[in-house]
Amino acid sequence: MDSSLPKLDQLRANPQHQTPLADFCGTENLFRDRYQIVRTLGRGGFGVTYLAKDATLPGSPLCVIKLLCPKVSNPVVLQRASQRFEREAKILSQLGSHAQIPRLLDYFQLEGNFYLVQEYVRGRTLTKEIRNRGKLSELEVKQFLRELLPVLSYVHENQVIHRDIKPPNIIRCQDDGRLVLIDFGAVKEQFVQASQNTQKAATTHFVGTLGFAPPEQLSLRATYSSDIFALGVTCLYMLTGKPPMEFSYDSTTGEVNWQDYVNVSEHFGKILDKMLKISVRDRYQSADEILRLLNLEPYLGKLSDCLNVQPRLGDLPDEAELLARNGYLPPILRAAIAIRRWRARRILRDQTRQAVQVEASEQTEGELLIHYD
Repeated sequence: MDSSLPKLDQLRANPQHQTPLADFCGTENLFRDRYQIVRTLGRGGFGVTYLAKDATLPGSPLCVIKLLCPKVSNPVVLQRASQRFEREAKILSQLGSHAQIPRLLDYFQLEGNFYLVQEYVRGRTLTKEIRNRGKLSELEVKQFLRELLPVLSYVHENQVIHRDIKPPNIIRCQDDGRLVLIDFGAVKEQFVQASQNTQKAATTHFVGTLGFAPPEQLSLRATYSSDIFALGVTCLYMLTGKPPMEFSYDSTTGEVNWQDYVNVSEHFGKILDKMLKISVRDRYQSADEILRLLNLEPYLGKLSDCLNVQPRLGDLPDEAELLARNGYLPPILRAAIAIRRWRARRILRDQTRQAVQVEASEQTEGELLIHYD
């Protein structure tokens, strides 16, 4: 790999306009004798993303080239950024073994710029999906979380914080419908940390997107929980079709007043509320916590039945009447009555035919026991 340092006076202050790849775009000329630049895919504060073809492979498959331009002029700082780029690129290469993360195909440094070459995922972003379909239901958003949370858990297990989760960075693959998480901000933040010399730099060049990034990320103190906050805001966008800047916020706490825009079940509402907490301490600390709660939701009714083992007094039969008729109620009969009434409540709550049959059978056994006594 070419890790030569550039002439510092050739570094561009604004990478959005003229870039080393601009002259290759739309021509037959090959960049590095390998890549044919097709068109620009996107622009950001750190560089430009291009769609390209790898002419050295059979069929010239499409790929994505991300040009990252660090805004530094100090050779020592640039050298530090170069080392961090190498380290972070290797981490991204390891993450690419997951089916829902684009593979890193190549990375190199050339004339003061940093390049990542990644797998091209054919599909459309969640932003386009919502614009075309409209807002999604609670059920669809919960299914989205069940698909994406395992990916986020995998990323965090590899000690990586995405830092820029938002609808444009989540693609629905055209081939098989899987969700793919793209555009990791880890490498970009390394440039910020390498180049900041003042407090101003730390607050004006954060990696992320306003509205999706939580407060701690604005000061370059992102945690794994920061990704969870951004995922919560993404869920609000899917439920409402509104970007975060259109929501109102509590002037005292800074919390988003999402309840004014969304009507969801109590269980899912609690999950969303905790994902969107301003304080890191009050937020979920891992993606697995949320996934576990979502997977438990279908069983919450049955779990309550198992935990509520003490029958309420109002559910018991009129023991005074039975006592007057029989003269004496032994303790075992009292217990049988309580159990029978408790089982009857379970039958009313159970919606499946099998549970009804089981509970009916148990109720019959209880009645036979009473008649025998």
